[in-house]
Amino acid sequence: MAPLMAIFLHEADLPAGVLADGPVAVDTETLGLNPLRDRLCLLQIADGRGDEHLVRFGRDYAAPNLRAVLGDPARLKIFHFARFDLAVIAHWLGVTAAPVWCTRTASRLVRTYTDRHGLKDLAKELLGVDISKAQQSSDWGADELTEAQKDYAASDVRYLHRLKDILEVRLAREGRTELAEACFTFLPWRARLDLAGWPEVDIFAHG
Repeated sequence: MAPLMAIFLHEADLPAGVLADGPVAVDTETLGLNPLRDRLCLLQIADGRGDEHLVRFGRDYAAPNLRAVLGDPARLKIFHFARFDLAVIAHWLGVTAAPVWCTRTASRLVRTYTDRHGLKDLAKELLGVDISKAQQSSDWGADELTEAQKDYAASDVRYLHRLKDILEVRLAREGRTELAEACFTFLPWRARLDLAGWPEVDIFAHG
């Protein structure tokens, strides 16, 4: 029998000891798409064993337990579109969440037969799972989160471990593992470039 899954909502920090050792899936919800302007409202984190933890923020971003997990160099952090989440985490929590594995980046490297690399598309093709995006643009700064918001937020980390496993096989099959790992290593720096004022500039381009 599959283990029961639960969603836990915490205020301002992650309780100590709720995550098992090993990689964690991470996502964020903000008031908008500008990490410097739009505050971090919620951070979702899961160890891949069935439970998802949602950490809600008001104006207190001290979060020592959460920051310790995110900044742990021995613990891999799995994201989908890590570039945005890393910038949000760096700006609002003051920590570099590394090492990194990004399912969207991996998808772009191996699913070159499509231009659809969203989490919904990836989960549908690789896992046969339909993820609802109905709450994507809702108010994450509201005093109370609805059950639909909580489930949507949790679903953003629920499948990342499984997607990583599948994409790792494909990267190896296509001989692109080393290239992917180099991209993952650079992602925290790409996020810092975003925060420093180079969000849409390719600094490697000639023109």
